[in-house]
Amino acid sequence: MPDSGYPWPIETTRLDNGLRVVVSEDRTAPAVAVNLWYDVGSRHEPEGQTGFAHLFEHLMFEGSANVAKTEHMKFIQGAGGSLNATTNPDRTNYFETVPAEHLELALWLEADRMGGLVPALTQETLDNQREVVKNERRQRYENVPYGDAWLRLLPLLYPPGHPYHHATIGSMADLNAAALATFQAFHTTYYAPNNAVLTVVGDAEAAEVFALADKYFGAIPVREDIPAAPDGRTVPATGRPATETVTADVPAPRVYVAHRTHPFGTPGYDVTTVLATVLGSGRGSRLYQRLADGERIAQPDLVGAYGVDLAHGPAPLIATATARPGVTAERLAAGLAEVVDELATVPVTAAELDRAKSLLSTMWWRQMSTVDGRADTLGRYATQFGDPARAGERLPAWLAVTAEQIAEQAAELLDAANRVTLTYLPEETS
Repeated sequence: MPDSGYPWPIETTRLDNGLRVVVSEDRTAPAVAVNLWYDVGSRHEPEGQTGFAHLFEHLMFEGSANVAKTEHMKFIQGAGGSLNATTNPDRTNYFETVPAEHLELALWLEADRMGGLVPALTQETLDNQREVVKNERRQRYENVPYGDAWLRLLPLLYPPGHPYHHATIGSMADLNAAALATFQAFHTTYYAPNNAVLTVVGDAEAAEVFALADKYFGAIPVREDIPAAPDGRTVPATGRPATETVTADVPAPRVYVAHRTHPFGTPGYDVTTVLATVLGSGRGSRLYQRLADGERIAQPDLVGAYGVDLAHGPAPLIATATARPGVTAERLAAGLAEVVDELATVPVTAAELDRAKSLLSTMWWRQMSTVDGRADTLGRYATQFGDPARAGERLPAWLAVTAEQIAEQAAELLDAANRVTLTYLPEETS
């Protein structure tokens, strides 16, 4: 397999209603991945409608004009396929992987819920899924140690009014207050063919996919007035660090250090990606070597750093560590900050850079090794950058990052004056 680039064929078309269709044929196995990216995430949510994009991830499985409740799953799984959906601040996507002979079934199902969900959406279904989301919030965020860290970091990183200020789970008050008609209007606005990219990867010819896409999606009307998300490209630097300390039912002190960097897909974020790998990926990383293995102040399995791949604003870089028994939060925070600061002053070695690039190469080709991984990647680049073939730029861009670029970015963006620090302290026990 080549060291870089995108070696599989890509063919594209656009239907009269604006739906973009991307096909990458691969006859290796008799399977196809169908992936539908909608350009709607939590960054699009108007004030008072937080959590809507994520709730629709649930509602889209609850029946549409010609498919009864839960039947979408039954049809796909009954055909030997798998399916799921995800939501993030930038987008919502729905995906299936099925035996190639069931491609038409998957496309029909996706088209039916794109064009036919609103007539089937009832108050009972809405109320039921609101309760599901509430339970999800409790299980994933509220009743898990450190589970609400992301909910706390976003408002610290992005000011009110910024599209990344709130998390995709949204406000339960907003979800409870909205009427059925408000949710129907949200779907009508954003779940339109000209706001979506359909990607099919695997054992199918492009001409066949294009014809089936037109057959099932072609009659869905275009939406002319889709509102743009607020502009989140700039966040004014305050010059003051932001801090929050939380006392909660957690087993040990934990510290998060976060900075705003560059949007995903830009040269600056390529540097961030390599920087984060040097800083906090695995046992060879600086954080592990210093805090877990060296000073032994952090738990080995609970130290690391990562970038969050957001494309429409300065994406965050987050470093975190959890204290060993007897280590205070203050000592842990100082050690974490010191390692981050040293990225600007202690040059990244050739060995560190080679290790980071090897890890990123492995991650990239693991994503490319499956038809569903490729379908998601092509859908992303078509949606966010207008060209699925630009996916082939990513790995070469990572491999081209230099130690000097890492030091320059660390000095520019990881300064303490614009740092976010979130600290968790255990509740005192008697």
